[in-house]
Amino acid sequence: MGSRERCVDTAPPTAYNTAMPEKNHPAASAPEDQVHLKPILGIRPGVYIAIMGALVLVLALFFLLLYPGIARPGAMVVFTSDPSGSALRVDDVYAGTSPCRVFVPRGEHILEAVLPGFETKRLDAAIPGRLFASVLFPRRYDLNVKLTAPDPAAVLAASAHDYAAWSFGGEPTPAWQIPLSLSEGVYRIGSAAANINSSGILAAAARFAVTRAALRDLVRADTLALNGGNVPSPLTLTRSVTQALAFLSDNPAGAAWLADTLPPDSAALLISSAWYQNQLAAFADVTAGESLAAAPGGQSDPDLPASQIRVGGLLFTGVGGGVLVQGEPFPHRVPVPAFMICATEILSPAYADFLDAVPAWRADQRETLEQQGLVTDEYLADFESTVPAGRGRIDRGVSSVSWYAAKAYCEWLSGKLPASFAGWEIRLPTEAEWEYAVKSAQKWGGRGIFIPDGGVWEWCADSYSPLPFFAAPPEAIAAAGSPERSLRGGSSFNNTGLSNPETRASLPPAACSSFVSFRPVIARSVSVSR
Repeated sequence: MGSRERCVDTAPPTAYNTAMPEKNHPAASAPEDQVHLKPILGIRPGVYIAIMGALVLVLALFFLLLYPGIARPGAMVVFTSDPSGSALRVDDVYAGTSPCRVFVPRGEHILEAVLPGFETKRLDAAIPGRLFASVLFPRRYDLNVKLTAPDPAAVLAASAHDYAAWSFGGEPTPAWQIPLSLSEGVYRIGSAAANINSSGILAAAARFAVTRAALRDLVRADTLALNGGNVPSPLTLTRSVTQALAFLSDNPAGAAWLADTLPPDSAALLISSAWYQNQLAAFADVTAGESLAAAPGGQSDPDLPASQIRVGGLLFTGVGGGVLVQGEPFPHRVPVPAFMICATEILSPAYADFLDAVPAWRADQRETLEQQGLVTDEYLADFESTVPAGRGRIDRGVSSVSWYAAKAYCEWLSGKLPASFAGWEIRLPTEAEWEYAVKSAQKWGGRGIFIPDGGVWEWCADSYSPLPFFAAPPEAIAAAGSPERSLRGGSSFNNTGLSNPETRASLPPAACSSFVSFRPVIARSVSVSR
């Protein structure tokens, strides 16, 4: 056999690689696209691009520096007032609270500084404007006003009322804070605090100091009052502490209240003190001083015009005077003059007589009464079902009656008192009278005096305060007021059995509830009270 030769490709390797380059080789990339601008109206591209850029810049500067002044001319009103916190109204529209900055359009405007209890400051102002750079450097218009209070005592009383209202909200949290209403009021009246009975108003406000936040506000207000609303000095701080201690010492339960209000660590130190222990031991003496009414019957009480009387079909029984020990929230004595109390809650037919005589309080006037803030939409909600057309006697007390309505009924019934009761009036009982009558009735087995069965709460005359044992001038208590009125008794909704005579509650005076009724008393008129 002949030999076979192997065919071998002798071409150099680079020849193949050159003919078939790799995909990512630079030589394989496509050529870049190029844009060639053409002249416009014979103007070269470099020239008209520069012109367009200049126009954009001019427009930007126009809208930044000129247009705001043209479209929205005006000035930034910088409003400050003494005292601060007053409202700024522009053309009778609220704009802000001092200190504040408010934009006002150019032109004639009426600017007013308004603060409750202070004289309103009014200014007819010509507000200027600025054309150039009004956004970056707005035109400034300074408005500084000093407000005066014609009645500083009324300003402080209003602050105390606001302070009392916030006390019903409980202890504040990081997410919910309350204003320093009381101390802000003292600051606002400034030096006038030394010329009015600020201590009386602050004592009335102390009856609502149930939280640590309220206590701080009270202490701050007292300190400012001693220093005329200014920053306290070391001397006035010492005087403030001394006055606070005297106030607490004059109130038998002051130490116990403070222990309930302070933080736990501070309260523990107070409880271990001799002052706290002495006041706690004194509670036994306070309780021993209670003197309730004697059982009715026998010789008539010389302090009462009669032992019993019927007025408007209602039976009233006399309750001799004495001394009540109110235990809630801390024991304290309350003198109670003689009075007469209704044997039952007001029954529906008796209230119907009132509605016939005073139609303004009828159920069909509910919407009008509600607009006046005297009732809620529950007023006399089920009244018609309790008083049939024949007016048959139903032994059921009227309910869903507001405090205002109960007060109006008592005023109407007072006109039916005989001449022998001159100087006496029919009204809602005070908390002390209500509790005193119940305790006296329980002591004597209910003979001749009512014992509530816990069916409904009953309205009392008092403005509600959580700490009634704190003494304060009556006029200061009335001036500070309260957003709620007192209730006594209890209801089948939240307890059973006979009422605890010391149980307290409260509601706004316009509130109407099917679990709230009332019973009046006959007592000496305020003008002739002894």
